[in-house]
Amino acid sequence: MKNLSFLFAFLLVGMSYSYSQAIYEDERYVPETDPLVLKKLEQWQDFKFGLLMHWGAYSQWGIVESWSICAEDEGWCGRPHEDYIAYKEDYEDLIKTFNPIDFNPDKWANAAKDAGMKYVVFTTKHHDGFCMFDSKYTDYKVTSEECPFHINERANIAKEVFDAFRSEDFWVGAYFSKPDWHSDDYWWSNFATPDRNVNYDPAAYPDKWESFVQFTHNQIMELMTDYGDMDILWLDGGWVAKKSPEMIQKAYERRIKNSETGFLKARIVNQDIRMDELVEKARKEQPGLIVVDRAVHGKNQNYLTPENRVPEEPLPYPWESCIISGGGWSYTPNAKYMSGQEAIHMLIDIVIKGGNLLYNVAPGPDGDWQKGAYELLAKMGDWIKVNGDAIYGTRTLEPYKENNIGMTQKDDNAYFIYMDQSEDGKMPSKIEVESHQPVEGAEVTLLGYDQPLKWKASGSGFEVSIPGKLRNNPPSEYAWVVKVSEIK
Repeated sequence: MKNLSFLFAFLLVGMSYSYSQAIYEDERYVPETDPLVLKKLEQWQDFKFGLLMHWGAYSQWGIVESWSICAEDEGWCGRPHEDYIAYKEDYEDLIKTFNPIDFNPDKWANAAKDAGMKYVVFTTKHHDGFCMFDSKYTDYKVTSEECPFHINERANIAKEVFDAFRSEDFWVGAYFSKPDWHSDDYWWSNFATPDRNVNYDPAAYPDKWESFVQFTHNQIMELMTDYGDMDILWLDGGWVAKKSPEMIQKAYERRIKNSETGFLKARIVNQDIRMDELVEKARKEQPGLIVVDRAVHGKNQNYLTPENRVPEEPLPYPWESCIISGGGWSYTPNAKYMSGQEAIHMLIDIVIKGGNLLYNVAPGPDGDWQKGAYELLAKMGDWIKVNGDAIYGTRTLEPYKENNIGMTQKDDNAYFIYMDQSEDGKMPSKIEVESHQPVEGAEVTLLGYDQPLKWKASGSGFEVSIPGKLRNNPPSEYAWVVKVSEIK
């Protein structure tokens, strides 16, 4: 187990895993009632573009985050050989070699700001239980004496990240995994660990489960009290939730229908972590806190988070697509990143449907991003500097899209975003919109160009002429925005 290069053999399989529910029940949304939270949600919907970072000791191996120590028979949980116990011991020993000496969160915050991002969500703890903050409730953390990085002046990584991004006027969010596969109160050493769930029956061992509930509440409250102003609590591990007997029975009935042998890869367990109580305590410390209890139907999922996908239609509630920019959620050696055009067109597709893009960039074991991540974010920033008026603070404009033209609106202004499909990057001689028409005397301009454009009505829409000098020298790459001061 000392030579770990063979771990990369299952890397691509693992990185394709979606670690929340594979199919989101998008219609299952319970509106928030707290006026402070509603105000923050409205502000959050104006931001449109945020940064997600998955980082932990696992990054040293370049593998999928946490899942390789889960004993489920799934591709993303694969290990390089059959000795699970030896593998798990080596995995947990990664604390002894984690030393990201190039860690510089100010550099990340500057790059993210230049890219046009407005908020950050950072993994304070993933499912494996390794804390990227100085929790006093565990020794399995980056500030432990076992971890060589603990002597670094920036050893409390989460605090350093939050402080660096706040200094650039970002909102900050704490990603926190509700399951903890290192905690003996979750994966009790008295039993084997057959799947992702708690490995004992909480109803049969209520004191054991209560100890885990208190542990979880305590760690989250550390983040709510010791790490400055917190805007978002982003909870993962949706299987840790209260489940009624009826829910459990129906879930097993669905699963058994798809199993001819009766073998089930994972159980369904009632794991009531008393989320209402926890949220109430958290909001006493952080009024207006946005809480995202992912994949758990109920009032504590203030916005929904379709994972690594973009909904096909606009959604009637706050939502955010969390998307991998390159490689996997966690660090992938020699990751291939999206092209600038892919990333910008995806951002546009999300925004015109009323959502936000939470873009994942994974730091490496040295404590820095890969060159490709910086290059991609720079391209996105170049585009947003010209066209951000059509992105920030906007809302959906029906029908939201015509062919390759997306639509947004803000105040009286309407924006028609022409997504370039050409091979040469040149603008067309005219841009036609069928579903909207400017009012008489409206000003029609192109973002990044200081002269008004000629336009004429065409049916129920309008047609904009693009000057020749502008066609050959457009103000941005990938997409261009026609702004109309007022439409009918």
